[in-house]
Amino acid sequence: MPLSNELIYMAIPAILVAGLVHGAFGLGFPMVATPLLALFTDVLTAMLITLLPTMAVNISIVSQTGMKQLKEVRQHLIIIPFTLLGTLLGTLLLVNLDPRPFLLLLALATLLYLNQNYFKKVNFDWIRKYPLPAYVTFGLMAGFMAGTVNVMLPVLIILFMEIRLAGAAMILIFNLNFFTGKITQSLVFFQQIQGIAGFLLDSLWLVPVAVIALMIGTKIRKKFDETRYLKVLRAVLWLMSGILILRFIYSYL
Repeated sequence: MPLSNELIYMAIPAILVAGLVHGAFGLGFPMVATPLLALFTDVLTAMLITLLPTMAVNISIVSQTGMKQLKEVRQHLIIIPFTLLGTLLGTLLLVNLDPRPFLLLLALATLLYLNQNYFKKVNFDWIRKYPLPAYVTFGLMAGFMAGTVNVMLPVLIILFMEIRLAGAAMILIFNLNFFTGKITQSLVFFQQIQGIAGFLLDSLWLVPVAVIALMIGTKIRKKFDETRYLKVLRAVLWLMSGILILRFIYSYL
């Protein structure tokens, strides 16, 4: 399954924007890149295009913060096996089912992220009282979302905000989950999709695009108006959600 030049050229702006966002905030690459790419292709193809760039971005962030924050996140690493299991199940569904409903699921995942403030009104005290069931529940949910639509951030934010993990440590645990999940997903893709090696090889040159954008985003982190930046980003995500829903409806007409 070769990756066309046209699709690569369309992917460059999405990868650049996602890299800048991830550099500025330490997270968000797949959250931004996948809906952007899914505007003109299916969710599976969007996830394949972002697979290597996402892993490269995650490695960069972990290498920058890993040793400093490792002690703080060590006790929370128990979530990773459950995230991997959820990713495995979600990816198997993605590659074996009709891809159209995943457009709607991706739109809903984006809307979940945009409306996460409403979850502050929900009582999640049980998370601190029963941490192991919380890790199992949220790990499986986050992994399933990552496996099906490449988005686990909304679920993990709810969990670790309630645990009250420090910001830098939270970014590390997010990126560790993303990276290990991508390894699991890669294994499924290689087993399930014929010609995947050639496709990923074609997308390899998007990796330096993502890393360079990440570095630029990191450099400008302290030089922009974060409030205004977030407003623009939220507006773009709202627009993408609406377009994805329309694409889902149109695909059945």
